[in-house]
Amino acid sequence: MQQVKAVVAKGKGLPVELVTINVPDPGPGEAVVKVQACGVCHTDLHYREGGINDDFPFLLGHEAAGVVEAVGPDVTEVAPGDFVILNWRAVCGECRACRRGDLHYCFNTHNATQRMTLEDGTELSPALGIGAFAEKTLVAAGQCTKVDPSARPAAVGLLGCGVMAGIGAAINTGAVTRGRSVAVIGCGGVGAAAIAGSALAGASPIIAVDIDPQKLAKARELGATHTVDSSQVDPVAEIKRIAAETYEGADGADVVIEAVGRPETWKQAFYARDLAGTVVLVGVPTPDMKVPDLPLIDVFGRGGALKSSWYGDCLPSRDFPMLVDLYQQGRLDLDAFVTEEIGIDDVEAAFERMHHGDVLRSVVIL
Repeated sequence: MQQVKAVVAKGKGLPVELVTINVPDPGPGEAVVKVQACGVCHTDLHYREGGINDDFPFLLGHEAAGVVEAVGPDVTEVAPGDFVILNWRAVCGECRACRRGDLHYCFNTHNATQRMTLEDGTELSPALGIGAFAEKTLVAAGQCTKVDPSARPAAVGLLGCGVMAGIGAAINTGAVTRGRSVAVIGCGGVGAAAIAGSALAGASPIIAVDIDPQKLAKARELGATHTVDSSQVDPVAEIKRIAAETYEGADGADVVIEAVGRPETWKQAFYARDLAGTVVLVGVPTPDMKVPDLPLIDVFGRGGALKSSWYGDCLPSRDFPMLVDLYQQGRLDLDAFVTEEIGIDDVEAAFERMHHGDVLRSVVIL
């Protein structure tokens, strides 16, 4: 066992604390990773606010990259010294989804068996089974995806959650390709990544929708061909107009990605898609949210597909190395998502900046 500094949320809504925690030596199927960088994600704030569950105290942080320090018995997929991106979908290989070849839908993803603790022995709940706002963390070895060690940790670590969710929502879930039009509603970190993914796939037009001029400007940098300020105009009508300019007879975008997670924006996405188009919900709603007054005849009559995208329908072992290679080639600008690099003692202030929409990602450097 060793002791390291880490960021912990001890109670609902309380400011996070930088404390000393105990990290066990890795057991069978486990690995200890020396964290190099970890993004500050909205999900970490949801944990602090009690929006996930009430299993306090939480060891926050999950969007990370680092170097494997030690592995337990029977671990073959990674070894000490490997540079890895951490993921929260360590597939089991045995459930019915895995057996039919749909590993990205694994129903039995797993985490480390042992628990990290506070100094007094209180067990910690690691965010998404990772807990990477820490100098070192204990994870299941399957949560480590080996990638090019020359890649910048602050940039590629973001593939561990938000950036992968957005790129995957476009490419994996939405099946965006050349000749398809795309609209993305909500241009925070995940929505911006969906725009980057759509550009990577060759879609056109790519329509970014938000109420924040700064986010719309960043969306342009990442590949949006058009921007729509939905505080000034009807976004549904604007998406339809722009799509029709490119494709004669189009009545909306082929794929509309909702990256906000609210009923009103999901309805905008539903009505902004073309006939037989696809809606992808990647924004995370709260349990109490419902979509009111949606006539079932409209669901039937417009055809197409209504999908949700969980972790961008990614398979880390397949997608992370590929996207890191594209980043290294200069074809995917992951650096654009890193607004600032901060210390481990600045997480609480980063939550505040994120809440006000001032950043795409603050990244803790360790």
